[in-house]
Amino acid sequence: MSEVVGSHDLLLVTLDTLRYDVAVELTAAGRIPHLARHLPGGVWEKRHAPGSFTYASHQAIFAGFLPTPAGQGPHPRLFAARFAGSESTASDTFVFDTPDLLSGLVGVGYRTVCIGGVGFFNRRGPLGSVLPGMFQESHWEPEFGVASPTSFEAQVARAEQVVAQLPAEQRLFLFVNVSAMHQPNWFHRPGASREAGDSRATHAAALEYVDAHIGRLFAAASSRRRCFAIVCSDHGTAYGDDGYTGHRLGHESVWTVPYAHFFLEPGATAP
Repeated sequence: MSEVVGSHDLLLVTLDTLRYDVAVELTAAGRIPHLARHLPGGVWEKRHAPGSFTYASHQAIFAGFLPTPAGQGPHPRLFAARFAGSESTASDTFVFDTPDLLSGLVGVGYRTVCIGGVGFFNRRGPLGSVLPGMFQESHWEPEFGVASPTSFEAQVARAEQVVAQLPAEQRLFLFVNVSAMHQPNWFHRPGASREAGDSRATHAAALEYVDAHIGRLFAAASSRRRCFAIVCSDHGTAYGDDGYTGHRLGHESVWTVPYAHFFLEPGATAP
C-alpha cells in the first residue's frame, strides 16, 4: 500500500451486516457473479470484524483496522497510524501521522468522499454526523437508506456523479456503505411479505440485488485510473442462530465476515 497510495484511486465498500456464510454460499452457487469475478481465487477471505455493529466497526476501519484474518496473527495491515510498538505495521503498510486514515489520505492529496447508507451516516443528528463528518464530502438521502428497495442503485448513481465531477488529476478515496442487506430486507425476495419479516433468505436476496448493480460502481471507480478496491462486511447479523437475532452481540454470525481486496483496471465496463 505504500506504493499504491498516491498512484491509484481507492474504493472501500462495506456491505453492511453481510454474513460470511451467506456470501460464501451465494458465491459457490453462482448467484453473485459480478462480485465473484473479482474475488482472488474466486473466494471470500474469512475475517473477524473489528466491531459488532456499524458505528464501532467503522470507527476502527477508518483508523486503519480492517477486518482481521481469521487465523492467528500478527497480520500486516494495509493502513496504519504511526504507533510505537505496533506489530501489524509492516514495510509495505501505508503509515499516516494523523488520527485516522481519511485525514492521512487528505494529507497526501486525496479527495475523500462518503456515500452513506445506514443511519449512522444520515447526518440527521450529532451521532449520525460523526462518521460522515470525517470526510471532506459526504452524501446521504433517504433513498440510500435501509427502508429503500432501490437503495444501492441510488448510491451507485451518486457515486457516478461524484467521479464524473472530479478533475482528472485528483486522486479519490471513495467510500460506500451499502445498506441493502441490513434489515428491513424482506422486499428483496420475490414473494416475501412485511408480515413474514426478514430472514436469512431475504438477506441473501439483498446480496443478489447488490451484485446486479455493483459492476457500475466498479466501472465508475476505475474510470479515471487503476483503482485498488476493498469490499467487506463491517459485521454480520443473526437470524435466530442459537436463539440470537440481530447484531451488537458476540456470536459467530456477527463476528465472522467476508473480505476481499483487488485491483480494478482502468476503463473497465459494467457488466
